[in-house]
Amino acid sequence: MRRVTILVLFLLVSLTWGTTWLAMRIAAETIPPVFATGMRFMFAAPFLIGIAWLRKTPLLFPRGQRLFQLVICIFYFAIPFSLMIYGETYVSSGLASIIFSNMPVAVLIASVLFLNEKTNSMQIAGLTIAIVALAGILLEETKTSTETQWQGIIALVSAVIIHAIIYTQCKKRSCAVSVITFNALPCFLAGLLLSAAGWFFERPLVSAFSAHSILATLYLGAFAGVFGILCYFALQQKASAFQASLVFLIFPLIAVSLESYVYGYAISTQSMLFIIPLVAGIFLTLFSRRVSATNKHRDCSPQTNNGIHEHTETSWGFKEKAFVFS
Repeated sequence: MRRVTILVLFLLVSLTWGTTWLAMRIAAETIPPVFATGMRFMFAAPFLIGIAWLRKTPLLFPRGQRLFQLVICIFYFAIPFSLMIYGETYVSSGLASIIFSNMPVAVLIASVLFLNEKTNSMQIAGLTIAIVALAGILLEETKTSTETQWQGIIALVSAVIIHAIIYTQCKKRSCAVSVITFNALPCFLAGLLLSAAGWFFERPLVSAFSAHSILATLYLGAFAGVFGILCYFALQQKASAFQASLVFLIFPLIAVSLESYVYGYAISTQSMLFIIPLVAGIFLTLFSRRVSATNKHRDCSPQTNNGIHEHTETSWGFKEKAFVFS
């Protein structure tokens, strides 16, 4: 039964993350990116705050980390998620998902730079393979590109980098809060900030918003932003960090397939071939981090009275269960 539960949760998270990229593209068709992101968070926030109230979960971070909660609001929610939708106004949703699937690779690099984590040969091999494969895909997909397409790629890569840096800062600060605390209030504040900024700077014409775009932002907020988070959290509770992180290998395939089905657009055959080493590189990165974390835990973790190691394992190998991006 446990394996069935893990499989169902894994599929739900993969489908949720795989469909968000198409939803972002649809949202950006008639709604400016910053305002669309604000709408997304405003749709999600009431559900998250309601769950916090029902579960009596605090909305504020512990004392001493509340300034960092503001940092989370701006640099985890407001800026990167706006860059994601902005990027999709210039590149395909499939390519955007492929770029974002390299999050584990970016996290590894950020951990080395900011946390002085040691790397092993398997990590370096996975990192190299993934970067070369991603570079191959980007070069292939931009052969006939315009300058604006590169703007989209830079925006998406920037979002990945910012998320990876925030991950390392959460880990550095031992920011162990619940998934609801991590998301609820920062999501609400980011929604207010982006809605105001978008209204002032983008001057959105509400009458021009299509029903499809509005429903897409509702889907991104209420479904992907709440249901997706809770499913991923449940998956982390049931499965190992390594198993949960394998979602990063699956959701780009769903996103690419979905875009091809809905819009009739597909990345080139050469890019599809590059996906094979890309997936292999990301897998090596995830697997090597799992092995490294297991070995470190075996060497350093305290034992309980019955000699069993106490262990809290989550996505990408640290204690913060809240760090997801949907």
